[in-house]
This record gives sequence, C-alpha cells and structure tokens, in this order.
Amino acid sequence: MKILIAEDDVETGDYLSRSLITEGHSVDLFKNGREALTQGTMQTYDLLILDRMMPGLDGLSILKALRTAQIHTPAILLTAMGSVEDKVAGLRAGADDYMVKPFAFVELLARIDTIARRPALKDEVTEITLGEIRLDLLTREVWRDGQRIDLQPREFMLLRHFMERPGRVQTRTILLESIWDVHFDPKTSVVETHISRLRGKIDKPFKTQYLRTLHGVGYVFQP
Repeated sequence: MKILIAEDDVETGDYLSRSLITEGHSVDLFKNGREALTQGTMQTYDLLILDRMMPGLDGLSILKALRTAQIHTPAILLTAMGSVEDKVAGLRAGADDYMVKPFAFVELLARIDTIARRPALKDEVTEITLGEIRLDLLTREVWRDGQRIDLQPREFMLLRHFMERPGRVQTRTILLESIWDVHFDPKTSVVETHISRLRGKIDKPFKTQYLRTLHGVGYVFQP
C-alpha cells in the first residue's frame, strides 16, 4: 500500500515509517500538516495515518479538508486524546479508524489489513473530461479536440485544479495555497504568469475559451 503519514513527533514518525516500509509498504512521511494536505490532495494514496494533534494544521483539519475535496482515501487517526467525544469527532470527520497512543504496532498492522480488505467505495478516477479537454491523470497527458497539448508540471496541476472545480471561482489566494503551498501573499506575479501560459496552450489556439478572468475576483474554468 502507498501510505501517507502526518506526524510531527520525530521519533514516532520515523518509527512508523521504518516499520511500515519493512512490512512492504510505500511511505511518505510529513511532519508539517500543510505539506501533508497538499500531497494528499495532489497524489493518490491507499491509506492516510494522521496525528490528531499537530501544530498549525492538525490531523482532524487535514481529514476534513480532504473529505470536502471529495478525497475518500481511508484514514486512521492517531491521538493521545482518548475520550468518547474525541473519537466521535474523528469518525464524524471521515476517519475509518481511531487509535489512542501509545499503541502496539502489531495492532496498527491488523487495522491496516482490515481496511485493505474493505471494498473500495468507487473506482479510482484516472481521467477527467470537460468539453473538448481530456486530462489523463496517470500519464499526465492533455488533449483538446484530438490535439495533444504539452504542459509543464505546474501548468498541469493548475489545469487539474480548475477541471476538478468547473464553474467555481478560484481566487489568487486559493491558487497560491493549492498549487504553490504558499499561505501568504508574496507580491509576485507567479499566478498570473502561469494562468497566461496555460491559457496560451489550452485556449488561444482554439475558438472557444474555457479559462476566464473575473477582474478583481479571480478565475473560473467554464466549458
């Protein structure tokens, strides 16, 4: 399984990572909640293991954000908070399981095996098609009206972000946080520059324009 771990305690995170790798799993370990959220949004994982209490962005907030984004990857919350109310809050936020620290690693493995045996809620989305544009999430290829379009990695991430949210206005701040993981205004034109490049590739060579600018508000992708 490909597993994302969000754990700010260095000793616990390193132990879990090493132990799961030894068991044959692929592991990405993040000690920062915002980095974990960004990668959980941009990459596909089989399981999330999230520390309930982390500075900045805690595991519960990460889970709520991913569920809001319609990402239903199974998740296990790890916490020192063992009250019934805390467990209920975690489960209602979308957790599949809840383990109170300290715990035995063999028990965690057993719970991972249980989750792995559950049938998937739905097939993994590998392609997005809106209007004339088709996005292949596996090969990272983009096509419009039968014509292949070469995009740079950030341009691909930007287009995917828009195509997963058609008709929804995306402000400069939202794009900075989602694509560049920047949570302050750096006073640069990086968003505008990439929007211009993306529009030059997916819109300008064609009759219909999909990516529109709402001056003073943001951008919207509307096939």
